[in-house]
Amino acid sequence: MKKFRADALSKKQNYKLLSGSVIPRPIAFVTSQDKDGHLNAAPFSFFNVINSAPPMIMISTGRSEGKRKDTSLNIEETESFVVHITDEDTVEQINHTAAPLTRNQNELERTSLNCVDSELVAVPGIEQAKIRMECKLDRIIPLGDPQEGSDLIIGEVVMFHIDESVYIEDSKIDPDALNAVARLAGNDYASLGNKFTIERPMQ
Repeated sequence: MKKFRADALSKKQNYKLLSGSVIPRPIAFVTSQDKDGHLNAAPFSFFNVINSAPPMIMISTGRSEGKRKDTSLNIEETESFVVHITDEDTVEQINHTAAPLTRNQNELERTSLNCVDSELVAVPGIEQAKIRMECKLDRIIPLGDPQEGSDLIIGEVVMFHIDESVYIEDSKIDPDALNAVARLAGNDYASLGNKFTIERPMQ
């Protein structure tokens, strides 16, 4: 078995080992805007659920040479954002928004995705997403090295938008209809494969 001390590896090596091992990862497509209304859209696969009472999710945005992601700066300014679940129908368009643009450039102009007004936050959502969640900022926690670490963004979900094609009463989601896409390492992605059920022990 190979053994590596993390503190002896470069940032890139640690990232490659983590992103290649912790798979599959769901992809949050996040819309945010600055205080002047400039819209930003970007995908993040360091993303998950962290609480249900109240509902909360987290995304982690990296820093490079001390420069924070536009998403993190916008969320800090306006304290709101919208998270969309990336699926097979939207992943290629979403990938276009991953280009390194300036803060005032709208990544959505590189796509055929359409904006739709949110109900409880000012940031618009994406019409084509089967699931989107309006979020208000709970906190941002700087992690690791100030130059090369990350911003851990925790948001409280204040409104769910669920397409009827993926919704099952009561409060369930049809995974086959959602067709969520997951990130692997590098440029590799995965779709939902074989599912199986294991009953949890009751005692």
